[in-house]
Amino acid sequence: MKIFIPTPLRVYTAKQDAVEVSGKTVEEALTSLTTQFPDFQKHLYTGEGKLRSFVNVYLNDEDVRYLPEGEKTPVKEEDSLSIIPSIAGGSGRMADCACSCCCCR
Repeated sequence: MKIFIPTPLRVYTAKQDAVEVSGKTVEEALTSLTTQFPDFQKHLYTGEGKLRSFVNVYLNDEDVRYLPEGEKTPVKEEDSLSIIPSIAGGSGRMADCACSCCCCR
């Protein structure tokens, strides 16, 4: 399956706008991404291994957080994931951010 990478985070995927990964669930696909590009790990996950609150992951057009199975949701090869950093500000939580992308400055 394909994971689409937002412009500010492409520096961690050798400037690729999309990456082919394998996996049977959203979680496995994201693990495949971070295995291929280890520096991406800290931009997706907290130190406790939870998806960062300011990073949205969409399976096709559905926000993974709102799917019944969340990151355990099964995926098919023809599916795609999109990583979308939050752009809303004012939460005062920038100290939690590790990506230094445009939404966190």
